[in-house]
Amino acid sequence: MADSLIPHDFPPPRPVDFTKIPRERLETMYEAGLEVVECHRVLAKTSDNIVGELISGHDQFYEWDHYPTGDVFDHETHSQFYYHAHPQELRGGEHGHFHTFLRPKGMPRGVKPALVADLKTPKEDDEALSHLIAISMDKFGLPIRMFTTNRWVTGEYWYEAEDVRKMIDHFLIDLAQPSWAVNRWVSALVRLFRPQIVSLIDARDIAIAHWEKEHPDVNVFDDEDLEVTSAIEINIDEQIAAVTEALENAPV
Repeated sequence: MADSLIPHDFPPPRPVDFTKIPRERLETMYEAGLEVVECHRVLAKTSDNIVGELISGHDQFYEWDHYPTGDVFDHETHSQFYYHAHPQELRGGEHGHFHTFLRPKGMPRGVKPALVADLKTPKEDDEALSHLIAISMDKFGLPIRMFTTNRWVTGEYWYEAEDVRKMIDHFLIDLAQPSWAVNRWVSALVRLFRPQIVSLIDARDIAIAHWEKEHPDVNVFDDEDLEVTSAIEINIDEQIAAVTEALENAPV
């Protein structure tokens, strides 16, 4: 993701006010933070990291290829993710990034694809997947950024922000393969940064509306001039510290 692809002149995502987050949610975020740290600790004992663990066993790492091959898909939760990298000149300082998804059978009841002009009827009942969030990783296997994308980037079906927000808590990869540590880590990271993800998803729809207004003659969802729709830098230690402070001051 090159710096030039970071959202144009769109309003930045709404900052998170940790004092407004309910205690129960903060506790869930705190537990998720412990899970993330534990995954890092265990992998570090053998000088491994999240990215290295996921791509281990491959002789070479190829740009654009999905890792693992065929993606990771949980048939019970219908959650999905893969990792890949763009060419070096398009990476914007990252090694690569995760894309996370939820498929219809794992979505909350009543959620449907948005009624956009070119909406196509899915051929299969679990086909109309929604992208949730992308997670940029550095060369040390640590997350540095989260971002949302336009529809054409992942070939998803488009869902309104209100419905995508409902999906976040349903994302869970509860599998041992191809890496239990990576699966636990991705699932926990989504829980840890849930408020930021909500803000990014809202900013995504604002960006889409802005772009559509400025470019009325093109289909905004297929416009390759709009790739990244919102983005923020993230830091695990800072997030856990903010959650801990908010918990200490939250009413019981």
